Amino acid sequence: MKIRFSRAFVLSALSLVGAIALGATASDPQSATLHLPEAASGRSANAGWATQRFSVAAANPLATEAGYGVLKAGGSAVDAAIAVQMVLNLVEPQSSGIGGGAFLLHYDGQKVQAFDGRETAPAAVDDTLFLRSDGRPMDFDDAVVGGRAVGVPGVLRMLELAHHQHGKLPWAKLFSPAIDLAEKGFAISPRLHALLVEDPYLKQDPVAESYFYQADGTPHPVGFVLRNAALARVFRMIAAQGSVALYQGEVAQAIVTKVRQHASNPGRMSLDDLAHYQAKIRTPLCYDYRARAKDYRICGFPPPGSGAIAIAQILGMVQSVQPTPFPLIQGLPSPDFLHLYSEAARLAFADRALYVADPDFVSAPGGNWTGLLSTDYLAQRARLIDASPQGQRMPQASPGSPAALRVSHAPMSEQIEHGTSHISIVDSWGHALAMTTTIEDGFGARQMVRGFLLNNELTDFSFTPADAQGRPVANRVQPGKRPRSSMAPTLVFEKAADGTLGPLVSSGGSPGGAFIIHFVAKSLYATLNWQLNAQQAIDLPNFGSMGGPVLLEQSRFPPATVNALKARGHTVQEFDLTSGVQMIQKTATGYFGGADPRREGVVRGD
Repeated sequence: MKIRFSRAFVLSALSLVGAIALGATASDPQSATLHLPEAASGRSANAGWATQRFSVAAANPLATEAGYGVLKAGGSAVDAAIAVQMVLNLVEPQSSGIGGGAFLLHYDGQKVQAFDGRETAPAAVDDTLFLRSDGRPMDFDDAVVGGRAVGVPGVLRMLELAHHQHGKLPWAKLFSPAIDLAEKGFAISPRLHALLVEDPYLKQDPVAESYFYQADGTPHPVGFVLRNAALARVFRMIAAQGSVALYQGEVAQAIVTKVRQHASNPGRMSLDDLAHYQAKIRTPLCYDYRARAKDYRICGFPPPGSGAIAIAQILGMVQSVQPTPFPLIQGLPSPDFLHLYSEAARLAFADRALYVADPDFVSAPGGNWTGLLSTDYLAQRARLIDASPQGQRMPQASPGSPAALRVSHAPMSEQIEHGTSHISIVDSWGHALAMTTTIEDGFGARQMVRGFLLNNELTDFSFTPADAQGRPVANRVQPGKRPRSSMAPTLVFEKAADGTLGPLVSSGGSPGGAFIIHFVAKSLYATLNWQLNAQQAIDLPNFGSMGGPVLLEQSRFPPATVNALKARGHTVQEFDLTSGVQMIQKTATGYFGGADPRREGVVRGD
């Protein structure tokens, strides 16, 4: 297949990379504020991409091309992911990079591993990190910009760990595409340009200002060839020395200096925090799912990821109420389905707010996260949904009790969650990878070091450490802790007769903040139940709820659907819910990949 660069570079402004946060008050559970920090980009039709031997899907054509080159040269899925990530650091710096973190699911033909490269809180922080002197939580933007919210980056050490186990090409070779682009330059895409126009904080950092902006303060135009000699030098150091080049020495010192010496909002990171960061291999969260009389095993990322649990709960509750899926009506989800889905989502988000946090700090209810996914528990939760004809919205969606012992935590209020990027790859050995990667907010903490941006991942912790009764929030700030994430890289398999993993079905994921959960759940439900291909599933309008209103993608549903939901008691709000789903499916002749028409991603393979 020929890569279609022309499609990707005619987009106008980018929509949200992922910041969607709802806050509902107790007096008005359907009141909400939807945070959309990035402009919508419109849509550009994709037909999908069919390949035979391997496939790579990424959020930018140049990144896809880098992964394709690695696979073509005999590299593994992990090899290709490293090349893709380094190029994304250049061409999509607002979303991910070596200053951030990632979750990676990998299938080696026998087992699935979950590689945790989530950022960690510095040793010197405490749970008052985001409280003002009067005890009230800081405003989000006040917390983000500067050094305060910078977590210890994890993606590079995680990729190195995965490469030690599954790499086939030399580590250094994988940096060549990014080094070449950094030195020779790359054209600024419409998406990057649009975000630079809109961001009010990035130019406050002199290093970022001199790189992204012209002398008159406006961003470099679309098509301007941007070169990054500083990052090329860092890439060369990492290629030669490994991840130690970032976590120790001059680059580490530059990171710590930038964080600690911010004039108005310094952070607390130390050289020891960087030197002692460890990526982890966790047990993936795999569960059974039945659709169209066929059994599947869906594998997602465990805590500190919250995406897989919420997706599994939503799918499980919907299935418990309606084993035979509601049909699409004129190609769109019906009001009956949207009501059922949104009610299940409200219950899942209630559990998420109470239970999910870094498992090294917070125990799962009943000692095992799968308790939140048991058939009996989800059936019990699903009975709270009024799924009768014209059934009404439940007044309150409260967390459940999957174990006899009730936890003593307080629920976490919804907060803004921002930008990410997703990569899906299947190599010529049939090994599959799903990796979601992030620096959190668009352009992270707006602090540039040696050509890359630092994350603001600590704002994924609860700003308020406890409720009025003094009960701690599970996802509060603690030293060395990993903040809860909505990232949801997902691998789907047929379920073998003996209950083990059968053939691969798909690899997928999306950016989108907390709405990642709905973007991924939609693509799974549509491919498994409505039997759509990856591109058709991605193209469906987006929808969901995080506890408050039903949110529908702007102008994608007819008035009759909106009115039917309102008749059931829902408040309905329409927004540009701009997902960035990448998905690769196994087919009888090879693979079929889909990329979200709301963004710049493409798929390529042979």
